[in-house]
Amino acid sequence: MEKSKVTISSYEEFAQYLGQEIGTSEWLEVDQARINMFADATSDHQWIHVDPERAKEGPFGQTIAHGYLTLSLLPYLWEQIIEVHNLKMMVNYGMDKMKFGQAVLSGQSIRLVATLHNISNLRGICKVEIAFRIEIKDQRKHALEGICTFLYYFN
Repeated sequence: MEKSKVTISSYEEFAQYLGQEIGTSEWLEVDQARINMFADATSDHQWIHVDPERAKEGPFGQTIAHGYLTLSLLPYLWEQIIEVHNLKMMVNYGMDKMKFGQAVLSGQSIRLVATLHNISNLRGICKVEIAFRIEIKDQRKHALEGICTFLYYFN
């Protein structure tokens, strides 16, 4: 069953979530095929990611997702949480305090939990800072956490 998204159409509607959790995405499996495609896209074919046989002897006992693959899934997971209307455009503005907490093993599932950390009006541009954590199913430690900043240009 699909979760309902938060719908935002203005700065004022966004601001109502300040300090609150906006939502949680669905779980997404990070399988070996996705890891291999990311390795091809980034030319990062380190054995810990793409060689299941060799990785059995490595520190995790199997292949792991690239940290940047985990990060790159943030926009996809974010779109499951929020739907923004009345928008000219949205810009990814930056990342702060980002830290990897635990490797994502091939076959594990991740999800995004997002909270509105800060919001400001920059001459009509809505600047939001989203505190995020990417959780690993059935794991205590998070894969990744930090603050991402988006600029929303409302009509």
